Amino acid sequence: MSITRFVGTVLKGAAMGAANVIPGVSGGTIALICGIYQELIDTLKSFGWAPIKQLTRGQFKKCFEALNGSFVCALGIGLAVSIITLAKMLEGLLTNYEILTMAFFFGLILASVFIVVKQVPKWNLTTGIALLTGIAIAAAVLLLEPLQQNAKPGYLFLCGIIAMCSMILPGISGSFILILMGNYGLVIGAIGNIRDFKTALPVLIPFGLGCAIGLLGFARALSYVLGKFKSATLAGLTGFVIGSLAVIWPWKTEITKKFEGKVKVTGYEWNYPSPDQALFHAVLLMLAGAGLVLILDRIAGSKPDTSEGKTTK
Repeated sequence: MSITRFVGTVLKGAAMGAANVIPGVSGGTIALICGIYQELIDTLKSFGWAPIKQLTRGQFKKCFEALNGSFVCALGIGLAVSIITLAKMLEGLLTNYEILTMAFFFGLILASVFIVVKQVPKWNLTTGIALLTGIAIAAAVLLLEPLQQNAKPGYLFLCGIIAMCSMILPGISGSFILILMGNYGLVIGAIGNIRDFKTALPVLIPFGLGCAIGLLGFARALSYVLGKFKSATLAGLTGFVIGSLAVIWPWKTEITKKFEGKVKVTGYEWNYPSPDQALFHAVLLMLAGAGLVLILDRIAGSKPDTSEGKTTK
């Protein structure tokens, strides 16, 4: 891998990491926009017994090449640095400037819909049904009532599996899934205070193990489905992206209930924006988010292929 491509992949990984911290935004969507989604899925699929055998036999170079090591290292660096450095900053932005922050990401995701649509090889009745099904599933997720926070290792492990599966699906936010499972605040707090090992590690170790299992297992299933039913799968993913827009609509009011002395979000009430200066700033940030997506798409230079199971760059 050339230095230019390595640096570019690091930046794409950083963008994915930043996206996964925001509830409603999917790192999979960013990977799809940046033109690395297929390579990401194929790379994750390559993790298995064969590379492990090569590693135990001392065949380090073959193992590195089999796992697309340069890509993994570059993407991993970007993801890790982004999540660790941006977790606290984004937490503060959501607390103090929620509408403006969500406006930026709403514009980003809205523009990404058009990018994802372009990558569907062909549209027909089947892909149309898949699109509507994706929208319906994403909408149904919004109606689920969030569970209460649970710090038990087994439950954190399950959260990691489910959140990671959703993270690599465009339009399905791992962070929002964590909100539904009640542990978003617990996990994001542990990441933001990672220097406090006694508090952070009991949360991050079982969650991280779950993430690893979910990532490797689900990538194989998704790779198979993409290979066999590319048009329908991408159309369904497009529906997920469209459905996720409701989650990140900036002007919404949280519906909360009190359980055992704690207040938790059980749903949202969507509102119209007020015509004031704040609306002007929000619209500007929406346009900035949309513009960023178009720039990333232009840099990636990916073009949809007209045949099933192929991607042209």
